[in-house]
Order: sequence, then structure tokens, then C-alpha cells
Amino acid sequence: MKERSAKGSGTIRQRDNGTWEARITIGVDGRTGKQKRKSISGKTKKEVMQKMRLLLVQVDAGTYEEPSKMTVAEWLGEWMTTFCENQRKPYTLRGYESNIRIHINPHIGGMKLHDLRGLHIQKMYNALSDGGLAPKTIKNIAAVLHKALDVAVKQGYMTSNPCDSAETPKASQHEVKPLTDAEIPEFLAALDDEPMGNAYALCLFAGLREGECLGLSWKQVDFDKGTITINQQLQKERGKGKGYVIREFTKSNKPRTIKPPAIAFQYLQAERSKQLKARLAAGPLWDNPNDLVFTNEFGRNYAIFTFYIKFKRIAASIGRPDARPHDLRHTAATVAIASGADVKSVQSLLGHATASFTLNVYAHTSEKMMEDTAARMENYYEGLKKSR
Repeated sequence: MKERSAKGSGTIRQRDNGTWEARITIGVDGRTGKQKRKSISGKTKKEVMQKMRLLLVQVDAGTYEEPSKMTVAEWLGEWMTTFCENQRKPYTLRGYESNIRIHINPHIGGMKLHDLRGLHIQKMYNALSDGGLAPKTIKNIAAVLHKALDVAVKQGYMTSNPCDSAETPKASQHEVKPLTDAEIPEFLAALDDEPMGNAYALCLFAGLREGECLGLSWKQVDFDKGTITINQQLQKERGKGKGYVIREFTKSNKPRTIKPPAIAFQYLQAERSKQLKARLAAGPLWDNPNDLVFTNEFGRNYAIFTFYIKFKRIAASIGRPDARPHDLRHTAATVAIASGADVKSVQSLLGHATASFTLNVYAHTSEKMMEDTAARMENYYEGLKKSR
């Protein structure tokens, strides 16, 4: 084994396996009085000397800090407790915790934080994909990890975020399949005598998400102004034996007031009449503390899973077994665009964060709108010609 002096700053040696190692004195242990030495290794002597010079500069300047022995799992726990607990909503925290516990920690949780590289994260993404997780789910997991490691960089535990050098699977855009013009009246006819029929109709006319619809309270409905304010959702709490709660926020965290077509309020009036009769019949058994619009015969909220299952049965009866409750929202947007609504208005109706997102989702429908705009512009220019 060869051992050589490195200008009095330490030693460099070549190992038996051909790799190189440098050992440098970085200080004195205050507890034992012994010298503290740092080992650096690399494939070539040049590589090791470059690392050694950088380390010596930090030691001389007093900026060198020994790498933390903290693991990825330990840091993620610290991040959740210190940086998220008081800044995130409970539902968001549950999502973070679930992604960390189920997907991240089993793959990289045991690694030292300072040893984590993009390669390790990439292998995790690949394993999650091979395990059958959807690209969108993996992107959500990656977003949690990226946020946590960004904070680790700011706190000085890492010099850079290794997530930046890993790539998540590309998510394919879910094909939007709204009800057709012929299917809409068939669907509405199929709602007769359905306990949740008025709720499905409101999703169709107002473009509500399932949670927004089932969490809607009467105080959010203004019959005089013809408006509905969306500022809460019905959500199922995670965990065995957990029930439903009303969360006072929407998916975008921004309340919105919409003005759906008048026919939507006909269905809401019908639901109010039905609910008043049910309340009288239930008597002291009536239980609707949140004053929800859509309830069962005893005033309790509908289960989101039941809402989904019954919708699938109705959809199958009109020849659309592939349809989902969310497709009623897509139908509302498609009808609005086809009726001549501008994209900004559709964005406000649906509660999307940006108009560009609305355009991206409904690009197939907006093509017709662009054609109509082009035709109107053509007519305008032709009119100018004739006026000359």
C-alpha cells in the first residue's frame, strides 16, 4: 500500500483495491482531546485531492460541519412536527404522513440524510411505478419529499436537493368524457325516484365536486340571488372506524360564489321540500347539525362511496357504465364552453387555480370556441370591407 504526504495537510494513500483515500485532521475532540480525522475516498488520486482541498478550505475558514447522522426517516419526522404541524391543514397532514409511512420510508427512510442522492430517489420512483402506482400518485409522493428536502437544504443538513436530479413518471392526461347532448336528458330522466337524484342533478348543472355537493349547507344557497357559495367539503377521515367531517375549505383553498342556471334551483327547491317532510317524519331522530342540503331520511350525510356506487348504476342504465360522478362536472364545463362562456368564467365556475389549467383540461371543447371566435372575427372584417 502506497502512502504519501500531502504538503503537511494529511495523507493520501492508494488502497489495495485501486481506489484512493485521504485522511485529514479537522480538529480536536473536546471530550477526549484526541485529533478528529476525516476520511475521503474516490476512484482516482486527482478526485480525492480535489475533495481534500475543498474540505481544507472549509476547515481553515471555520465553516466545516460534520455530516449529520440523521436518517431520512428521522428528518421527515422532524419536518412534519416542526415545519408542517402548525402550517398545514389536518387533511393535508394526513396525506403527507401516509405518503411518508407507506411509500418513502420503506425505500429510503433508513439512509443517512447526507448520503441521499438522486439515484436513490430515482430507484424509489421506479420501484413505485413497477409496483403499480399511478404516475399522478408518484408525483404527489415526490412533491412531499421535495418539500421536506428543500427545508433540509435551508437548515444546512444538505447542500442541494437530490430530488432535482430524479424524474417522476410522466402522467397521461385523463381523457375527459362528459355526457353527450343526447345522454343528458336520459340521465335526468333516470334520476326520478332516486334518493340522491337532486344531488346528481346539482353536480351536473353547477359543476360541483362530490365532496362539495355532499358537504353543501343551506346557508350557502341564496335562492333570491340565484347563487351558491362553495367554501366547504364533506370528507372521510382516514383510519379504521373514522367517520365523515365537514372541512371549511375547497380543493383550491379559495371559496367561490357561482351562479348556475335557474334549473339548478328547481332541483334544490325539490330537495328542500323533500327534506322538510323527512324532518317531520323523523321527529326527535332527526340529526343534521351542519344543516346539510343532501341527507338521508334522518338528516345524516350520505357516504361518498354510496354516492359513487349508485351513480354507476344510474350511468349504466343509460349506456354509460364508464362514467364517474366527476364526469358530471366535466359535462357542466363542456356545456358552458359550448354555450359561449369564456374560459375565465368556466374557471370561476369550477374553482380551478388558473385559466390555463381549465384550457388544458377542456382543450377538445375550446377548439369549437376558437372556431366560433374566428368566424365572428371574419364577419367583423368582412363588415369593415363593405363599409369602405
